Amino acid sequence: MNVLVIGGGGREHALVWKIAQSSRAKKIYCAPGNAGIARLAECVPIGAAEIDKLLAFARDNKIDLTVVGPEDPLAGGIVDQFEAAGLRIFGASQKAARIESSKSFAKAIMQKYGIPTAKGETFTRFAQAEAYVKKIGAPLVVKADGLAAGKG
Repeated sequence: MNVLVIGGGGREHALVWKIAQSSRAKKIYCAPGNAGIARLAECVPIGAAEIDKLLAFARDNKIDLTVVGPEDPLAGGIVDQFEAAGLRIFGASQKAARIESSKSFAKAIMQKYGIPTAKGETFTRFAQAEAYVKKIGAPLVVKADGLAAGKG
């Protein structure tokens, strides 16, 4: 089986390391990968968010399974596009990835379904957010809505 792992960080290194232990893995590619991953897989100079190029690579190299590490391509709909092309891919659909890619969406879902979560509000104007922070006081956490590359 030919496997493509998308990403180039520690998470992807761990995925490649474990996949390499499988007798079913014939060839492992990682896009873009890193120097450590290069010991276990062939690194491909395609960025994790370059979905069209990744799709073309998967087709051209007869990739049997693609595994997505970073949230950026998931939020960009990579799983939906690969599946529409008839390719097997492991990762969340674009709709499912929204819970990771949007803090305000995730908070609204937790509140709607009674999932325990810290008190929070969503603001689109700085002055309103500033007033709320002053009103509730410390300790508190402020998060921007959107992807944070795993940095919350």
